[in-house]
Amino acid sequence: MKNRLGVPSSRPLADFLSTLMIKTKDFATELTSHNVVDKNLSGDGSITREHVQNNLEIRNMLRKRGVIPENLPPSEDVKKNSKTVRW
Repeated sequence: MKNRLGVPSSRPLADFLSTLMIKTKDFATELTSHNVVDKNLSGDGSITREHVQNNLEIRNMLRKRGVIPENLPPSEDVKKNSKTVRW
């Protein structure tokens, strides 16, 4: 994904993800957190499987709505944007 978006290997992918992709990843993580408690999941294996399944379901929903994550353009570098913010 980094190569596809032109993200330097030394930088986090999240610094270049669109807001939509950040929100979908956050949603998958929150859903996993909820299900860990709700389904009483424990251990790396079961929690990882839950997280992967949540990501796949969200990805399928995006694709059904015509959004192909790989085809979304990268966002502008957040470090570049943060330099212009003055407090």
